[in-house]
Amino acid sequence: MPANQIPSPEINEPRRPRRGRQSETFLAGCVACPNRKPGWFCSLGDAVLADLDVVATPRLLAPGERLFNQGENADRLYVICGGYLKLTADSSHGKTMILRVAGPGAILGLHAAMSERPYEVTAETLQAAHVRAVHKSDFLGFLRRHKEAQIRVVQCICQEYRFALQDACRIALTDTVAARLARLLAELAQQIGEWHDGEYRIPLLLTHEELASMTCTTRETVTRTLGQFKKEGILSIRDSAVTVHQPERLQGMF
Repeated sequence: MPANQIPSPEINEPRRPRRGRQSETFLAGCVACPNRKPGWFCSLGDAVLADLDVVATPRLLAPGERLFNQGENADRLYVICGGYLKLTADSSHGKTMILRVAGPGAILGLHAAMSERPYEVTAETLQAAHVRAVHKSDFLGFLRRHKEAQIRVVQCICQEYRFALQDACRIALTDTVAARLARLLAELAQQIGEWHDGEYRIPLLLTHEELASMTCTTRETVTRTLGQFKKEGILSIRDSAVTVHQPERLQGMF
């Protein structure tokens, strides 16, 4: 697949935002969750997920709460059941960069825990979120018991590599702000978007300042560029969501 192509929904299976009785579903466990999507960690078989429920601890997170910090000992992994978190990296000079937004079905801390390294990023909620925490030693025992989970872990690590590659391409291979913002919106559509009738609906979770951080520009330029996209009919912004009406137009910009 070309690097600048937005994957089709049939191939990528974009996650849909959790709706309905989220808390009840969350407390009932992974097996009872109706929102498992192919390709994400929580799409394991029922028997495997039932075993995961045994070693996992449910946790509710408030908006703006940090789940873990960059550099801390990676003693736990976290499966996101509901809500969204932003992953950021800090430099030694105090500069912070948002790497991506993670949503339901993603597993956080996987690479750090499996490689016996500290967390590489900081994870902070963008809204109230539900996660399941699994201690590293319990997770390793879980993997030893289930070959299906082993395969899924490899797939998730490959997925993380793809996300990191997208970050690098967005910054290094796009010459204009419009191209970088178009690529970012395409990535968000792929990672957390909802596909319906040829359009992507993306939760509006990031401020213009945060979008500017991810595209190496200013807040004013992001606001102006989004306004231009709206004027051209490429997207609309309403009810705390961005609807991409013409995904192919975004794709053609980078």
